[in-house]
Amino acid sequence: MNLQDLEARLQTLIEVKLVGALPGQKAEALIVQKLTAAMQSNIVTLKDGTRLAPNEYFLVANPESSSRWDEPRLLGTLVEILKSSGEQAGLRFQLQPTVAVVPDASLPGGEFKIIGSHKAESMAETRNLKNDPAEHEPEDEAVPDSAFLIVEGVKVFPLKHVLVTIGRRLDNTLVIDDPRVSRNHAQMRAIKGRYVLFDLNSTGGTFVNGQRANQTVLYPGDVISVAGVALIFGQDNPPPRPDLASTSPLNTVSSDRPTAVIKTMPPTKKKKK
Repeated sequence: MNLQDLEARLQTLIEVKLVGALPGQKAEALIVQKLTAAMQSNIVTLKDGTRLAPNEYFLVANPESSSRWDEPRLLGTLVEILKSSGEQAGLRFQLQPTVAVVPDASLPGGEFKIIGSHKAESMAETRNLKNDPAEHEPEDEAVPDSAFLIVEGVKVFPLKHVLVTIGRRLDNTLVIDDPRVSRNHAQMRAIKGRYVLFDLNSTGGTFVNGQRANQTVLYPGDVISVAGVALIFGQDNPPPRPDLASTSPLNTVSSDRPTAVIKTMPPTKKKKK
């Protein structure tokens, strides 16, 4: 399977199922290119040669046009097209593909981009972390490439720093003006090319995929709740996943959130409410 084959399959299905249904001029050609790139650049190859396609897609568009994309029948058809074209190209999906629309005011009107990622969890990388974040060498603190947070489904917040603080205080990297959020609520630290999320003894708590988390490695597609304020962690081109290097199916339902084994918390400020 090559890029041209995948693009041709997507083109055929979109011409049959979505002709005239996509918003904007030349949307058919653009979405074929962007879907192809999002799928192709995030394929994971297992040891037995099985190729996993990303199963989670975010269509990021200007708020003026995002409402035209966010139509259940249109998104449902896109899911069918992704699944069918991927399987025809010899790819497997670990989970049923999903497509979500995210408004982003920084994009010019009519423009959009598509981000693909794998929704899966494993403790494989977590076990390799050092016990004390202070022991990490500078090379361990590489900022994950093209990482971002989607804040409350309306804003894309790029992540460009080794340390990202989240809270109500104005000196935080990401300021969330919500009374439920503590002044210094949570912190994200880049460790070994991944972001690790720490709760800073907040009052409202920090949750990842519905599970309370004190410290945890983040993977693309994770849904973070900061005292009820929703954040989605994403990455345009996530790095290879060692935990996917297995021929057995991944466990998609877990009662325990993967937790970073770190004895001491990173430096925190005294919590104030």
